[in-house]
Amino acid sequence: MDQPSSEFKSKGGLGRIAGAFRYSIEGFRTAWRHEHAFRQEVMVAVPAAVVALLLKISAFQKLALIAVLGLVLLVELINAAIEAVVDRVSLERHPLSKAAKDLGSAAVALAIAMAAATWAVVLYNRFF
Repeated sequence: MDQPSSEFKSKGGLGRIAGAFRYSIEGFRTAWRHEHAFRQEVMVAVPAAVVALLLKISAFQKLALIAVLGLVLLVELINAAIEAVVDRVSLERHPLSKAAKDLGSAAVALAIAMAAATWAVVLYNRFF
C-alpha cells in the first residue's frame, strides 16, 4: 500500500539538493525578517565567533565556542518553526498551543545556558 504523499515533496536528485538549498536560504531570510530573537542572537553570535577565532586557545576550543553559538541559532530556528505552525493551526488561545510555544522557548533557554557555560569554562581555563 502506498503512503499518501504531499505534492510539495521532492522526488530526489540534484533538483532536490538545489531546492533544499533554496528553501534553506528562504528560511534564513524569513527568520531575519520576522524573528526579532533570531536577529538578536545573530548580532551576538557573529562578533562572538570572531572573538573565538582570535583567542589564543586550541582549535577544538574555538570549535566548541562557535558550535554552541550555532546551536543557539539552530534551536531558535526550530522554535520559530514550531511557533509558525501553532499560529497557522489557530491563533486562538489553547493550553496545547501554549505548551508547544513554552517548550520551544525552554529549548532556546537551555541552548543559551549551554553556550554560556561553554564560554565560561573555556574563558576561565584560558585566563584564570
